Amino acid sequence: MNIPSELKYAASHEWLKDDGTVGISDFAQDQLGDVVYVELPEVGREVKAGETVAVVESVKTASDIYSPASGTIVAVNEALGSAPEQVNGEPYGDGWLFKLDVTEEGGDLMDAAAYEAANG
Repeated sequence: MNIPSELKYAASHEWLKDDGTVGISDFAQDQLGDVVYVELPEVGREVKAGETVAVVESVKTASDIYSPASGTIVAVNEALGSAPEQVNGEPYGDGWLFKLDVTEEGGDLMDAAAYEAANG
């Protein structure tokens, strides 16, 4: 399982980068299977940590995506509209979902070691 040490992780498998970029973990994309559609939030939307902000649909199921922090959505990965499989191929790279202007991180975020221990 690929768990980059520079990211913070929510128990619900979203990751947060220092610059506010959010995506789902390698573990999560593996559990979902082949991603076929991503419903992204609207730019400008104010969100709270733990709030449902997006949906990732795979051949197996649809999964809600929760914001790992409070803030304003400042960008979304529009490339996922035509290439949702990037969530599977590069969950920490081109498969990112949205970017936040973070006002407050969620209180339950874990470092890579804690996330691996919880999901290993």
